[in-house]
Amino acid sequence: MTAADNSRANPDTAVLFDLDGTLLDTAPDFVRCVNRLRASLDMSALPAETLRRSVSNGARAMIEIGFGLGPEDADYAGRHAAFLDLYEAEVAFETCLFPAMDALLQGLEAQGVPWGIVTNKPARFTVPLLAALNLDQRCRVAICPDHVAQRKPDPEALFLACREIGASPQASIYVGDHRRDIEAGRNAGMITVAARYGYIEDLSEVQSWQADHVIDSAPELAALLESLMHK
Repeated sequence: MTAADNSRANPDTAVLFDLDGTLLDTAPDFVRCVNRLRASLDMSALPAETLRRSVSNGARAMIEIGFGLGPEDADYAGRHAAFLDLYEAEVAFETCLFPAMDALLQGLEAQGVPWGIVTNKPARFTVPLLAALNLDQRCRVAICPDHVAQRKPDPEALFLACREIGASPQASIYVGDHRRDIEAGRNAGMITVAARYGYIEDLSEVQSWQADHVIDSAPELAALLESLMHK
């Protein structure tokens, strides 16, 4: 899908994205913050890949992997809070769109296809991140856990996004890099796409998610979206 493609899509269609590991490569900032916190405790840096594949599991996973602490441990709450404060202060230091993702978004925008974000990332981080990357004025909606009673894999956030856009869930597409994304999309009756380029701990498990489609890059996703929306 390119900006030059002017064919019309179904007016009831929207394309919704998970954020971390699907639309944005946020891992470098997660890795940097974990290792800065480790350095402050005289701990050596961890390899990026050790943390990267678990970024979609959020701050809890970063603390568990980075420090060997779980919620039941006495030091967990303080370490978790310190990590979140550090991340909030530099939320968009190295984060960027995945390669060729901007061209995909421009193609959607050129055709008048609304796109949005449905994420389990709290608004505390999502709002300033989208503003820093100049995406806040481009996406039609950004739904965070703060906006709903139930997080993904519950479909509530996807239904809310579609209502705010004025799209039909059954005619819309949800792209994500985690099992819960695909489950949420299926629960909402949407077409689901698994982004295998994202933050996935075990690639061999992706097929078991039962996504309607699996893709490995933004260009591959763009071609798929074009075929789905212009049948």
